[in-house]
Amino acid sequence: MTSIPEALLWCLSAGTAAAVVLAALSIRARGQRADLRSRLTTAEEQNSATLHSNTELSARLRATEAEIRHLAEIRLPDLTMALAHPHVPVPGLLDARFAGTDADRALSAVLEQVSDAITKERARVDAAAQSTLRGATTTIQALLYQLQTALQEMQHRYDDPDVAQDLLNADFLNEQALRRVQATGVVCGAWPGLTREDSYLAELVVGATSRLRGYDRVQISNQLRDPVAVVARAVEPVAIVVTELLANALHHSHRELPVTITLQQGNRGASVLVDDYGVGMHDDEIKAAMELLAGENDVLLTQLGDPPRSGFAAAGQLVRQYGFGVHVEPSPYGGVRAVVYIPGDPLLTVLDESAQPMSVMAPMPHRSGVPDRSASVLPTGTASPATAAPAPSAPAAPAAPAPQRDDRFEAAPPVQQEGELPRRRRRKPVSESEESAERTASPPPRSPEETGSRWAALQRGTESGRAAVQSEPPRSPEGNAQS
Repeated sequence: MTSIPEALLWCLSAGTAAAVVLAALSIRARGQRADLRSRLTTAEEQNSATLHSNTELSARLRATEAEIRHLAEIRLPDLTMALAHPHVPVPGLLDARFAGTDADRALSAVLEQVSDAITKERARVDAAAQSTLRGATTTIQALLYQLQTALQEMQHRYDDPDVAQDLLNADFLNEQALRRVQATGVVCGAWPGLTREDSYLAELVVGATSRLRGYDRVQISNQLRDPVAVVARAVEPVAIVVTELLANALHHSHRELPVTITLQQGNRGASVLVDDYGVGMHDDEIKAAMELLAGENDVLLTQLGDPPRSGFAAAGQLVRQYGFGVHVEPSPYGGVRAVVYIPGDPLLTVLDESAQPMSVMAPMPHRSGVPDRSASVLPTGTASPATAAPAPSAPAAPAAPAPQRDDRFEAAPPVQQEGELPRRRRRKPVSESEESAERTASPPPRSPEETGSRWAALQRGTESGRAAVQSEPPRSPEGNAQS
């Protein structure tokens, strides 16, 4: 055998060891490359997820900014509008993805805080305005009552028919101003400003009617069984409510159409029914009117419109304070029916007609043997609408000598025959000098008895005239019925 040299063996051993080392290093390098490749893949995935998350975060941030702009530009202005006009809707979220999130709760909290702040500030400002108006209307109302008293005294003082007519017109205009000031004051929390005695319900309705333009269109039917009267503390409040309901009926119906009032008596109280033939009210209008008439919520002046419509609001305040009720509904005649219900306990009483007779201006009730005096409330030239107040009339004065003659007319005797109307006849003409002298001459003073007798004669003549109108059919101007 050929022997391998020792040097060669060493070389072969060294080469084998080197190969083993190289193989080990190669295996280690391959493992490191695989690990690096895995780490690179993971890093790329993390980077991609980070980019995606950043994209979503940027989109969410832009959506949040859009929601904030939507809140500031749309939702808050509409909220302030809805607080004044409840029919205005307030938009919701712009992006539905925010529903139920912290962002949604934060935006809703902003809306609630702004709403509370606006509501409190409006109430504070409105309370200050009502306080100012309450003081102003109380002063103006007192002055108008003084003017009314002065005008009524002048009506009794002067005999000239032209002056009397002018005073009646001025008194009626004063009554219009007084009614508006009174209603505004009641809305602002003021007292009605007038105290009366126990008054017949029929007289009260006549007095309420006489406060309005178009009172001649009102027809009253008295269906009361008893001489029902309203207690003193509730007379003026009930008169104000009936006046405002009548004003609404007259305003929303044609000037040639009548407005009917029916007085009815139930087991527990009495009712005043007002029916008109006007344009009527929609369901939402009736709902709003009932909310005002219920008087359950405080009323802001800004809720009454421009110009403010304070009639129903004033009625609601009085209903809440005095305990009677008001209801409005569509009328069977196409217009609106308003019902004022007055409970017998504690707002009604029964008066003794022999001790306190009812005014001849009030319609007689439907009782056995007693005809109904239902017609227009006031004939032209009979009495001042302002003086036909719901206060009980004084008993008729005892018979007295006939009143003095007028400058130009001679009055008929105060006691009329059955079915005969009061009338005047012209006297003989007088010269201009005599007329001027009569006008410049001051009329002789009249005693209280003479004044009472004149008013008694006027009332008796008016009553007999109305009875004749109700009992006789109308006649043509020529006196013959036309076919």
